[in-house]
Amino acid sequence: MTAEDHTERLRRLKSQARFEGGPEQIVARRRRGAGSARERVVRLLDSHSFVELDVFIKGAVTGHGKIDGRDVYVFSEDAETLPGAAGEMFVRKMAKIVDLAMKNGAPLVGLYDSGRARGGAGAGSSAARADLYFRNVMASGLIPQIAAVMGPCTGSAAYSPALADFTIMVKGAGQVFLSDPALEEGGGDAEAGLEQLGGARTHSERSGLAHLAADDETDCLDMIRRLLSYLPQNNLEDPPRTDLFDPADRTDEELERLSAADVDASHDVRAVLERVLDEGEFLELVPEWAKNVVIGFARLGGRPLGVVANQRGYLDGRLDVDGAAKAARFVRFCDAFNLPLLTLVDTPGFAAGKEQEHAGIVREASKLVYAFCEATVPKLTLVIGRAYGEGFDAMCSKYARADFNFAWPAAEIGAGAPQGILDRQDSRSPFEAALSGHLDDVIEPAETRPRLIAALGACASKREGRPPKKHGNIPL
Repeated sequence: MTAEDHTERLRRLKSQARFEGGPEQIVARRRRGAGSARERVVRLLDSHSFVELDVFIKGAVTGHGKIDGRDVYVFSEDAETLPGAAGEMFVRKMAKIVDLAMKNGAPLVGLYDSGRARGGAGAGSSAARADLYFRNVMASGLIPQIAAVMGPCTGSAAYSPALADFTIMVKGAGQVFLSDPALEEGGGDAEAGLEQLGGARTHSERSGLAHLAADDETDCLDMIRRLLSYLPQNNLEDPPRTDLFDPADRTDEELERLSAADVDASHDVRAVLERVLDEGEFLELVPEWAKNVVIGFARLGGRPLGVVANQRGYLDGRLDVDGAAKAARFVRFCDAFNLPLLTLVDTPGFAAGKEQEHAGIVREASKLVYAFCEATVPKLTLVIGRAYGEGFDAMCSKYARADFNFAWPAAEIGAGAPQGILDRQDSRSPFEAALSGHLDDVIEPAETRPRLIAALGACASKREGRPPKKHGNIPL
């Protein structure tokens, strides 16, 4: 064979390898709004940036490319080409991409669609899956990991999406569950049963596993790109700053009205965030689960940061088991990847009752305290409403080493809920807290944005150590 013959053979073999499941399968997927494994990767990445690796191993499409000009590693499971005896190799192919992402310090995106048929894979494939879990854990805190669940992920395939930093699920298509639904469901609508068992709605509203639920695949890929825009490439880099179009000295008199709202009234803390953050943009995570706590990413003065806020409109802003767990894991992610934290406090404390105590409210509250105390990134705390007792302690107070603690003049700070008007106006006044050193300043609501931007700039180069040790032991 001539050199031209070898080249032509190579091209033919690669072309054949890239038709996952055959043309009929690709057409069928498109009819139901699903792309092939390779199409999903190409849509996600910048145009013409995808470099594919291990093209001849079926079961997944892997490689690297760019998103907004920044390097990213990606694998996309291919549910249409069941690898059979080669099942172990396609998982090891994905593990190789995790290794490359860690070695080169770039984010990892996994597009999951394993198909339920793979749940009964042999010992070799199971061992390869376990090896993939190990890599997911090793990558944790080293590079950002995003999992997009675009199809079924059952049995052993369910672990990796759950081990990622952020999980996005496509409504009506993405499913994550460990148990075999055939053993759980007794007849009825099988598809509806699968959705109830482990669909996007279940995991975004009831279990809290899914950080975001996408309407379709296009929406899902857009969410990945937006999420990555806030994140650094790895734990040694700072998050990407943007040019500031929203003036840093912008004030907002509407915040005066929001701060004057009756302490017992229900209002949305997002209204405050909209008027303080750059361009009012806020990427909220897990918005439908534990609604009493709001978390997400934003920018302040062009700098990305994480936001944790009490939501008075749910449980009166009280912290509960789910809300504390939701906030604690987010705080730990931000600390791992050099994202400053902004905490807005408006809580009368923790949810009370036997149900919460038995569910582990002390354990989960301790996790939140642990996360804030452990964090060494810049930490800004603003009391916009109530900050009572244990609730204030858990929401990054001065004694959790917040760098700057502010309060609005109508805020109330104390060991417990006020018993009357005089108690509210005097002993719980933020001015008393400032005199006692619990606050750095009481600020006018209209000046919230410029004051927070100045504070963030003042501690942007913060260096704070912790006692040398292997790692701490977070509460159970």
